[in-house]
Amino acid sequence: MTENAASATGLIAFLGLGHMGGPMASNLIKAGHEVVGYDPVPAAVEAAVAHGIPMADTAADAVREAAVVLTMLPSGKHVLDAYRGVGGPGLLSVAPPDTLFLDCSTINVDEAREAAALAVAAGHRSVDAPVSGGVVGAEAGTLTFMVGALPGDFDTVKPILELMGKRIVHCGDHGAGQAAKVCNNMILGVSMIAVAEAFVLGEKLGLTHQALFDVASNASGQCWALTTNCPVPGPVPTSPANRDYQPGFAGALMAKDLRLAVNALESTGVAAEMGPLASRIYDAFAAGEGAARDFSGIITDIREKSQSPGAAGGDGPAGE
Repeated sequence: MTENAASATGLIAFLGLGHMGGPMASNLIKAGHEVVGYDPVPAAVEAAVAHGIPMADTAADAVREAAVVLTMLPSGKHVLDAYRGVGGPGLLSVAPPDTLFLDCSTINVDEAREAAALAVAAGHRSVDAPVSGGVVGAEAGTLTFMVGALPGDFDTVKPILELMGKRIVHCGDHGAGQAAKVCNNMILGVSMIAVAEAFVLGEKLGLTHQALFDVASNASGQCWALTTNCPVPGPVPTSPANRDYQPGFAGALMAKDLRLAVNALESTGVAAEMGPLASRIYDAFAAGEGAARDFSGIITDIREKSQSPGAAGGDGPAGE
């Protein structure tokens, strides 16, 4: 996108400049967009300013002249409170008419649909576009965006998203982006647990990590959790396992996303067992040091809980 094309889009108010939002906003500025940011966390503000992102004093100040309001917030409650105005002016009431509200947070599907309904009722447009790709993808501008939007709004927002990501998928109308994200991450969480359990089993059976990887990565066990984010060091040199499980995608975030998946399962009545089980496993992992470690570090918990052959009560890997 040229600088003239970027400026024609208008001011982008970027609210939420943490580990993901900060690099995303920086990429928009590098592409020639006019951006103003806001974050209540001093450390995030300091980092944003260091990367050349102009900052507003309040969220309301950031959106008063915005054409696009991009939010990257911790939860659906934060999004809905910001829209309505809890503890300050509501963003929907402050923004100019027909502002495009682009929420890139990961929240409940029902919350995303509620946020969209509020925005439309206030005379604005709404897009949900949660991301995949982690901090590395945010910094490199290679994120995947799963987008829920009306067709015309998708056409408007796609050029902006392309400056922050390499794959933009229009999943359907309002809430569809969150629906795709929650389904994808439920697959990811379940598959990482399966891969980790298989490697621990392989260790018990005398297999080397490389031997198991060479077989599974070229057979029916092949999956992203194995071939890109392998939970043992060695076979995939770029995986977090080679950096003492520095994220990557933190265990706390996987636990959060799996709780969102369970909420969706319960609200739709799906007879699922693996998703809720994975959620319980990652909740326990994230309750301790796993919160700040890559989610592939779940293998360390599995290894620690695994009993030696012949141990009492050993009717399963953890003797449960």
